[in-house]
Amino acid sequence: MKILVTGSIAYDTIMVFPDRFRNHLLADQLHILNVCFLTPEMRREYGGTAGNIAYNLRLLGEQPLVMAAVGEDIAPYLARFEGLGVGTEHLRRIAGQFTAQAFITTDLDDNQITAFHPGAMNYAQENHVRRELAAGIAIIAPDGKQGMLQHARECADAGLPFIFDPGQGLPMFSGEELSEFVRLADYLAVNDYEGRLLEEKTGRRLEDFARELKALVVTLGAKGSLVLAGGKRHEVPCVPAEAVADPTGCGDAYRAGLLYGIAQGWDWPSTGKLGAVMGAIKIAHRGAQNHAPARGEIEARFLRAFGYSPWKG
Repeated sequence: MKILVTGSIAYDTIMVFPDRFRNHLLADQLHILNVCFLTPEMRREYGGTAGNIAYNLRLLGEQPLVMAAVGEDIAPYLARFEGLGVGTEHLRRIAGQFTAQAFITTDLDDNQITAFHPGAMNYAQENHVRRELAAGIAIIAPDGKQGMLQHARECADAGLPFIFDPGQGLPMFSGEELSEFVRLADYLAVNDYEGRLLEEKTGRRLEDFARELKALVVTLGAKGSLVLAGGKRHEVPCVPAEAVADPTGCGDAYRAGLLYGIAQGWDWPSTGKLGAVMGAIKIAHRGAQNHAPARGEIEARFLRAFGYSPWKG
C-alpha cells in the first residue's frame, strides 16, 4: 500500500549559547531589548514534518510519496532524499522562496529562542492530492494552513483515508475548521497538550471525536500513548530509550510507525507499539533524521520490548 505524506520540508539551524539567557537579560529593560548571543557551536539539520515522517518510513522499508512545497535552496535536501531512495517528484519548488526553516538558539538551561520562516510552506496549496497517486493511506501533517485544509478536502474527495496530525499548527485553525478536519479524517493523532487544546477550541471531548473516527491516538510522552479504536481503549507503554539526547522529531517517528502499521493491516496494539519503538530509537540521537537503524534492528527492538514480532504473525 502506497503511503502519501503531506507536510513541511524544513531546515533547522541549531546554535548553542554556552551561557544562560537570564544572565544577559535585564527584566526592567525588556521593552528596549537589544542583545547578541555568541554561539560558537552550530549545526544544520534536515527536518520538517513530511521530511521526518518520510525518513522514518524509509527506515521501515517503505517508499512513501512525499508532497511538500520547497524553496530554491532545496538542493542539499533533494540530494539527501535521492541518496536514501525517497522519491522527490511531488516536491514543488517555489520560485523566489526559501525552504521553510527554523533558527534555534539554546542555552545551558535548555531554554530556546526560535525564529521560524515558513517560506515555500505558505504555497503548499499549489500541490494537489489526486486519485492518480494511487495511495492507500495518507497523513495531513503540519504545513501551510491553506494547504492543510485543501489536502484534507482532496483526500476526502478522492476517497483516500488519512490521519489528521495538527501538531504545532493546531492554533492556526478555528474550532469550526478543526471540526471539519476531524469529520473528513479517518484517524486523528495528537499529543496530550494538543488534545486539550483541540477540546478547548471545538468545545468537544476527545472521546466524542473518537466515536466518529477509526482511531484516535494520543501520545503521552514518558507515559506512553493511548489508542481509542472500535470502542476499545488500548494503552501502549513507553519503550525505554538507550539515551535521551533530543526529543525533536519523536512525534514524527511515532506517526511513521502508525502509518506503517495501518498500511500492513496490523492490530492497534501492535501499531501503537511500533510507534513507541520508533520514538525511543529517535530520542537517543540529536536531530530528527540522524538515527539510522537497519530494518532488522527495528524488528529486534520491538521483539525485545514486547516479546513478539508482528512481522512474523
